[in-house]
Amino acid sequence: MRWAGQRIDVETPGALPGLGSIAGLVRSVTTPEFQGITFHEVLARSALNSVPGSALPFNWTVNPYRGCTHACRYCFARPTHRYLELDTGQDFDRQIVVKTNVAEVLRRELARPSWSHEPVALGTNTDPYQRAEGRYRLMPGIIDALASSGTPLSILTKGTLLRRDLGLLTAAAAEVPVGIAVSLALGDEELRRRLEPGVPSVRGRLDFIRTIREAGLPCGVMVAPVLPWLTDSTDQLDQLLAQLSDAGATGVTPLLLHLRPGVKDWFMQWLAHDHPNLVSRYESLYAHGSYAAPTYRKAFTQKIQPLLRKHGFGGDSMHRSQPISGMHPPPKPTQEPLF
Repeated sequence: MRWAGQRIDVETPGALPGLGSIAGLVRSVTTPEFQGITFHEVLARSALNSVPGSALPFNWTVNPYRGCTHACRYCFARPTHRYLELDTGQDFDRQIVVKTNVAEVLRRELARPSWSHEPVALGTNTDPYQRAEGRYRLMPGIIDALASSGTPLSILTKGTLLRRDLGLLTAAAAEVPVGIAVSLALGDEELRRRLEPGVPSVRGRLDFIRTIREAGLPCGVMVAPVLPWLTDSTDQLDQLLAQLSDAGATGVTPLLLHLRPGVKDWFMQWLAHDHPNLVSRYESLYAHGSYAAPTYRKAFTQKIQPLLRKHGFGGDSMHRSQPISGMHPPPKPTQEPLF
């Protein structure tokens, strides 16, 4: 990798943009606790990332990490690793960029007179509570910076590490609107292990939803992605929605699998290995773009809406709580400033 291990107090030809003028040291770290993972610690120039003009209920995000140890085969953020001259497959899972000073930079940006206290979303690109957060503990500083500045925040996560910060989030909710959403789409634990190897268990996340609700906070659930012919049967969806209702979820948004360039190849490799009988069906279903064919999408909507109503999650709205970041389709990956 062209930028690993570079000192950044001197301009270095070929380094990533910004490396040459940031005081400090960039280092690459491996530890026994994270076997096979390399953390690339960087000093960020900016923390707030603008995403104007999207269909989402926010214009700003913060992403403390790039790459994700959840290693979900279908992750839509994989193409962002190309900017780092890394691949969208194993490098995305194992080469994790850590913005070690993100909380300090965020505080400075939020203190600007021009900041208008718009909602800020976390977890829209990669998970802020992936395993790396257990080592770097960046989120407490981010939560405090946002809440103390009067900025509403929302978090989407597949991890259960957020439990560590529930006290902080409960206190923040007394000052600003706080939204929490958990991603949980696969009710089959064996399929989860093969497709989302770094994600906590299904039962662990159901218990986690209960814990969030017991703390007095709302918890939406993103049932995403629903996988054609693997997790999209009426019985599978009915069972999962029943579990989410029992756990106390305050809203549900189901989203079908979408396969953008840089993601499709990696997912299809997995499909060919685990479910070769489905390869041709997927190739036909996604033959004309990143999203499933319109006829399939229409049939899925007709299937899921009665189930949502059955379990108390509404019909057309697909949720029964105020919208938060995790309850809307993710934007297309943007080439946000890394440093």
